[in-house]
Amino acid sequence: MDSGGGGSAGDSATSPIVLSLTVKFSGRSIPVSLSSDSTVKDLKSHLQPLTNVLPRGQKLIFKGKVLMDNSSLKLLDIPNGSKLMLMASQGLHQGDGPITKDKEAPTASSLTRRQSQGDRRTVGNKTEATVDKTQSQRWKLTGVIALSESQLKVVPAEVWACGSSVRLLDLGKNYIHEIPAKIGGLTSLQKLLLNANGIMDEHFSWEGVTSLKSLRVLSLNQNHLTAMPSSIGSLTSLRELHVANNKLTSLPVEIGELSQLQILEANNNRISTVPSFVGRCSSLIEIDLSSNLLVDLPETFGDLQNLQALHLRNNGLKSLPSTLFKLCSKLSTLDLHGTEITMDLLRQFEGWEKFDERRRSKLQKQLDFRIGCSEGFDEGADKD
Repeated sequence: MDSGGGGSAGDSATSPIVLSLTVKFSGRSIPVSLSSDSTVKDLKSHLQPLTNVLPRGQKLIFKGKVLMDNSSLKLLDIPNGSKLMLMASQGLHQGDGPITKDKEAPTASSLTRRQSQGDRRTVGNKTEATVDKTQSQRWKLTGVIALSESQLKVVPAEVWACGSSVRLLDLGKNYIHEIPAKIGGLTSLQKLLLNANGIMDEHFSWEGVTSLKSLRVLSLNQNHLTAMPSSIGSLTSLRELHVANNKLTSLPVEIGELSQLQILEANNNRISTVPSFVGRCSSLIEIDLSSNLLVDLPETFGDLQNLQALHLRNNGLKSLPSTLFKLCSKLSTLDLHGTEITMDLLRQFEGWEKFDERRRSKLQKQLDFRIGCSEGFDEGADKD
């Protein structure tokens, strides 16, 4: 009886407690709560989504001492209420970089205000280009409307009047914040370029755009879009989809309907998951998901047998689909710098040797055609 009682008291005395800590990082004070049995490595994993710094890029310091990953907070004798300092290694981050005090996510109202100020400063009172009759006729004859960097605030009415004559519409690098449903009237459109206009979800007619059944290239880089609708799957003729530098948090499941898609550029967003249906995009040649918030990829990536280039730099990835190197027999370019995946891990994957041969052969061909090239071989991932 006495012995049982003594054991209970001992268990109570050594049971873990919840520590409330403050981590100081780049002008921020980050409150963290976790068990005293947690390791420093656990704490780093907890800090990853709060700071965007990868665990292997974090250096935690307490009372002037760098804390080792496998040490428990209890054994380190870190008391409740303690303050720790976090230092980050350059380049080892996910998304668009470490979250510092000065890097606050802009609100919709602040973006609108900033854009309006930019419009007044740069454009003045100009709202649309002056389109003469000759230019409009030329658009109809050639099927090409090139109005990039024209300081436009709205799409000229003459564009819509061209209707089914238009095959290419380039409105990039303007101040056009609204794309109305009438864009669906450009029924023969094959290439639509709307880069760098500051377009937001509420002013963009996905209904009109996704009705363009002949569309082969859709470029929406450098806007403020936060989501793509399920109707994107209706663009079955699409070859290229460019949505880099937006605020997307995910890709729709229906992206798997894009069986002719060859290039998917979605870097510099806030994407945390990729749907498994991406494996149905059997024509994909190049994928860029760099600088997002990914921690893993679906196993269906192994189904992308035409894939040649995969860019995954600056994500929280810890591993890759097990069949990537074995089944993606055309893959020759891989960028994993700034992730948790190092060269030592890559060499353990089945099919690594043949992938390594392909990429080295590709480099040699590039060197053969570039006389005097001194560019070194990029391993594709960090060494440690």
